[in-house]
Amino acid sequence: MRIVVWRKPEFSGDFVVAPDGSVTHPLFRSVQVAGIPYATAEANLRRFLARFEENPEFVMEPLVRVAVSGEVARPQVFAVRPQTTIGEAVARAGGATENGARNRIRVLRLEPNGRQQEVILNLSDPTGGSGTLPVRSGDQIVIDRRRSFVRDILIPGLGIIGSVASVGLLIDRASR
Repeated sequence: MRIVVWRKPEFSGDFVVAPDGSVTHPLFRSVQVAGIPYATAEANLRRFLARFEENPEFVMEPLVRVAVSGEVARPQVFAVRPQTTIGEAVARAGGATENGARNRIRVLRLEPNGRQQEVILNLSDPTGGSGTLPVRSGDQIVIDRRRSFVRDILIPGLGIIGSVASVGLLIDRASR
């Protein structure tokens, strides 16, 4: 979650919510925010901040964690707003590299029943709407490497042909 307290940078930042529902920050440990309505969490934070300042001004915003990896410029885990789209998350990671297959973006998602689901998206088609799919907490977005005939088939094939030719030459020379 993101908390921004007006004129109090020591109280501001992006914080992880602990399994017990409190904020994992030494100052905010007593503030309960998870498993309760947003208004109640906001009231809990206001009550806490009132101990340090009368009528505290703050913004509290929920965040979700997503991982973007594969053929992107800056693969990493991001804390983003829940309304962030898959396309925006990929853009935040620097976008697909020149080897990235924008037509094959895999989204690995944990379903409520505990099973992992894989969704394949095509971000190269602006009319398809794939890029507007919102992220979910825990999503793993993987940009696959674009297939290349030369890199994936021709070069390995030439390597095999060269190896077979070398073995043939060795056998020919050994039999002389």
